[in-house]
Amino acid sequence: MTSPKVEDILKTLEAVADPAAPKDAPARDIVSRKMVTGVAVQDGRVSFAITVDPAQGAALEPLRQEAQAAVEKMPGVEHVTAVLTAEHKAPPLNVIGKPQARQAPQHKISGNPVAPEVRYILAVASGKGGVGKSTVAANLALAFHALGKKTGLLDADIYGASQPVMMGLHEKPQLNKKDLIVPPEAHGVKMMSMGFFVEPGAPVVWRGPMVHSAIQQLFRDVDWGKLDVLVVDLPPGTGDAHLSLAQYIPMAGAVIVSTPQDVALNEAVKGLRMFEKTGVPVLGLIENMSYHKCANCGHEDHIFGHGGARKAAEEMKVPFLGEIPLQTAIRERADSGTPITAAEPSHEASEIFKNIAARLWTALPEQKPAQQIKG
Repeated sequence: MTSPKVEDILKTLEAVADPAAPKDAPARDIVSRKMVTGVAVQDGRVSFAITVDPAQGAALEPLRQEAQAAVEKMPGVEHVTAVLTAEHKAPPLNVIGKPQARQAPQHKISGNPVAPEVRYILAVASGKGGVGKSTVAANLALAFHALGKKTGLLDADIYGASQPVMMGLHEKPQLNKKDLIVPPEAHGVKMMSMGFFVEPGAPVVWRGPMVHSAIQQLFRDVDWGKLDVLVVDLPPGTGDAHLSLAQYIPMAGAVIVSTPQDVALNEAVKGLRMFEKTGVPVLGLIENMSYHKCANCGHEDHIFGHGGARKAAEEMKVPFLGEIPLQTAIRERADSGTPITAAEPSHEASEIFKNIAARLWTALPEQKPAQQIKG
């Protein structure tokens, strides 16, 4: 018997009413109210999410069960995974215009182990946005692959997931028979991102507990398989995502990306100190957009200054890993879905990324980090 189509599942879910819908609402079912997202079907296995008000999450568990039971009765369905998810809205204002406090909902963490067959987990971070961290992370992952390492790329930038575009991946991942998400591959690298599960252009407005839960799922509920290194593209700053990783994920080390100017370096140093305080080794600093070389005459122009990251690395006593030039080709290749390290392996920038990856590989500890960390 063949599996049902996505439209058949949505048709079935139209019979499930939202108990929180106003009585005078023109439509009360969860499909018409755009609560059903991320529907995936593979070999009789169905998964989908129901978006609810986080303040009512626990109370709407019967709704989740009703929706799951409805789909389970469909011909061709062997297994159903339905989850509740939430989008936080701004808390209501009281009479004096200040946000009222709202207790954060609790989110269950998967009991699956953290990427059990991954040898090294390497975080790529930055103190602030706009320094090209995601471009560096994508090219570093591809550089490890070019060095013959089995590599994965995890886009943990929950609020600004960009790796699906950079890596040229747009189809939703599927589930395997173990109910684990199968990461799609691009240019020889396995990749997973929250960008696969949200509508294009839709903002992700989540608080700490939801960010923590989502990041845990990207590690625990994804079938990463055997990898030499998993490169993790973190959001900028030193927020909830970083603390979740430091506390619950066995990271082999972190790399800090900065541009040369003082404002970026000051924030990069904060990120470096955050990792040190949480016991994560900082394997070095990378200076991105370090210089611009004229394509016609070869003249180097230091648009954002030069050498700041090297100086900061010396002062903080961590390795300086290298300088990435500001080049149109790097940006164009990332926008097109084939980063330059994959598109032009012999390009000057590609060689720089491969040299940095080689330095990082030799800096990683000889023994596999312990994986027995529980949520």
